[in-house]
Amino acid sequence: MTEGRVAITGIGVTAPGAVGTKNFWSLLSDGRTATRRISFFDPSDFRSQCAAEVDFDPEQAGLTPQETRRMDRAAQFAVVTAREAAADSGLPFSDVDPYRIGVTIGSAVGATTGLDWEYRTVSDGGRLKLVDHEYAVPHLYNYFVPSSFTAEVAGALGAQGPSTVVSTGCTSGLDAVGHATELIREGSADVMIAGATDAPISPITVACFDAIKATTPRNQDPEHASRPFDGTRSGFVLGEGAAVFVLEDLESARSRGAHVYAEIAGYASRCNAYHMTGLRSDGREMAEAIRVAIDEARMAPERIDYVNAHGSGTKQNDRHETAAFKRSLGEHAYRVPVSSIKSMVGHSLGAIGSIEVAASALAIEHDVVPPTANLHTSDPECDLDYVPLAAREHPTDAVLSVGSGFGGFQSAMVLTSPERSGA
Repeated sequence: MTEGRVAITGIGVTAPGAVGTKNFWSLLSDGRTATRRISFFDPSDFRSQCAAEVDFDPEQAGLTPQETRRMDRAAQFAVVTAREAAADSGLPFSDVDPYRIGVTIGSAVGATTGLDWEYRTVSDGGRLKLVDHEYAVPHLYNYFVPSSFTAEVAGALGAQGPSTVVSTGCTSGLDAVGHATELIREGSADVMIAGATDAPISPITVACFDAIKATTPRNQDPEHASRPFDGTRSGFVLGEGAAVFVLEDLESARSRGAHVYAEIAGYASRCNAYHMTGLRSDGREMAEAIRVAIDEARMAPERIDYVNAHGSGTKQNDRHETAAFKRSLGEHAYRVPVSSIKSMVGHSLGAIGSIEVAASALAIEHDVVPPTANLHTSDPECDLDYVPLAAREHPTDAVLSVGSGFGGFQSAMVLTSPERSGA
């Protein structure tokens, strides 16, 4: 593996309440929430009836009728967001060897929305045991294989290099970007289009999380239902969306005069090999991922200026990662600002890790730490600086972003400002 440094030169975001990177940052820096009562279907029969939905119009987003017909909602998010990232990067893709441009897309649940809708269609609302496939969308096969997400993005941008799908639950978005970074470092690609997408707001997904009581029943106040680290929290709010990046070798990006949002300085992933949904209280596995990511970035823990937390809003997770921060950062954990953007945009499963990487890069860009919205009541077991309610101006040259996923996955990434780090 080479010692190459990898830069983010393009960002695209499709998030609840904010389609487009500029709108996304405006929502975060204003501390606005995008959670509401589910509108995609009647949620009255469910325990949790709120979600963070994207107001997304495929036509307005630039998709043709054929593209809209062919692609599941999550694939549509991925393509539109990748096109934004490509345009933002200013990279002349036509001048790059297409075999040196790769794609890595993360997703936890694939084409859930499309599959749910198509089953209802071919089964006549679930009334037919023997379904009629002729009523299905012609491209139904694409819904069954998440690799179609990567294929669609590669086709949209003419990328013919290494192309993969990463599906590690709720760490998929971090892991996809981490994998793409490693492909550039090892010399397998010059440019990577990397990120994640998920559109899980469907009856089947809501029912699954209802069954394990992971999502909040705070239906009377959906705008303030997502409450990471708050003593009154009662579960997470389901979300959807996508974030995609253009990654390049840092020196190559500088030589063409590209704007560099951040350098991906360190990345690591671990698994607790413990329980599908349970977390050890001491946060050891997440702490180990954080330690390795910081070591790879060749910095001391005290240099971390901001921690973008997983912060799902479940008591188990919030206490688990609080313990992990203390274990990995030591006394610095009590001084560094920590926040969760899930308080504003919900938990979009596999996509959220990439959305949080976007928030981390933009925090470096603007020297502003996004807030943890809806944090009013302290939890004695969550006793760090969680930046409640309002964004905070703060010199931000190094950000730690972490994720935790079903199956025991724990991932961490360090982003830095190469211009201000002295490197």
